[in-house]
Amino acid sequence: MVDILAFCLMPNHFHLLVRQGPDHGITRFMQKVGTGYTMYFNQRNERVGPLFQGKFKSILVQENRYLRHLYNYIHLNPLDLLAPSWRENQVKDTSRALSFLNNYRWSSYLDYIGNKNFPSILDKVLALEIFGNERSYSKNINEWLANMEKNYADFSSLTLE
Repeated sequence: MVDILAFCLMPNHFHLLVRQGPDHGITRFMQKVGTGYTMYFNQRNERVGPLFQGKFKSILVQENRYLRHLYNYIHLNPLDLLAPSWRENQVKDTSRALSFLNNYRWSSYLDYIGNKNFPSILDKVLALEIFGNERSYSKNINEWLANMEKNYADFSSLTLE
């Protein structure tokens, strides 16, 4: 269906970077995820009805530079919990931000920096081709945070909100 390249689960939304397999794999995968989670949530909370509004959003990624941006965007998303305005106000304390990311379990970030978290569901081959090894990925995140104003400006037109 799909290969999961990166993910981040947040309290009220999630981000997935997936590579489509044959026969509309992304659509089928998202349908299964949405239906399965809705059934679980409704049963657990003794409720009925949909959980999600509208269809999922997707963008076809055709450039390596945008793919690099998506890995970073997804893995940095938990910083919203630490400092909700970090995108606008920059990250003032990089070591605190990295410490938070290193302790946030609901993301594939840990797997990419060498700490096995969800290794059985991730396909890391493409990312390792792009970034090199785990140490290189960690360095990439540090550099991205240091230059985030430029990084966000370069890709603001492509971000789904």
